[in-house]
Amino acid sequence: MPIAGKGILITAMNVDPDHEVEFNLWYDREHIAERVAIDGFVEARRYQAVDANPKYFATYTTSSFEDLSSPAYKTALANQTVWSKTNLARAQDMIRVVGRITASKGQGRGGALAVIRLRPDLAQATEWRHKLEALLDPGTVDGVISMHLIESDPDLSVSLTEPDKPNPGASDWFVLVEGTHLPAVTELAEARFVGMGLQVISTGSYQLLWDLAKSEL
Repeated sequence: MPIAGKGILITAMNVDPDHEVEFNLWYDREHIAERVAIDGFVEARRYQAVDANPKYFATYTTSSFEDLSSPAYKTALANQTVWSKTNLARAQDMIRVVGRITASKGQGRGGALAVIRLRPDLAQATEWRHKLEALLDPGTVDGVISMHLIESDPDLSVSLTEPDKPNPGASDWFVLVEGTHLPAVTELAEARFVGMGLQVISTGSYQLLWDLAKSEL
């Protein structure tokens, strides 16, 4: 599988321009490495929007789905640094998804990313899962490297700063399309996953800023 592991944490957020420089410095100098260092975490990738909202998008993959509710992860969340608490409080329009990597096809990871957020009828989850999995193979499409299906866990996909806030999208699914050329991933995402009968909540395109693997710590 192109994505290593079985679990994934997706976060997306905006930040006030007045705090953006410090927010990015914190993210790049402390937050990413701190999360990747947690037992079970494999890598993190950080993106910036080309045509999407929120502006910043990140993925953190784990060896197993259970690593995203492990004692090690809970300990890390309970012991945030002052710098982390300050900048997490500055995040706006926050999206936090704890999910399972249901399928991952292709070879390698790309610097261009298209994100499709879907809201399936969970009574037909098996049927839709099979349909989506069949569309994930990039084949010989130029500029597309790999594609992945992520299924959110409704119990774990809660805000860390507002855990009691209702989240109607806690069970949403995400399709990630990665490639070498942004037009290629956005065109394929539109052609394969929009208009197939599933409710599309949002689409967006992002460019990779940087990534960090456990082996690099």
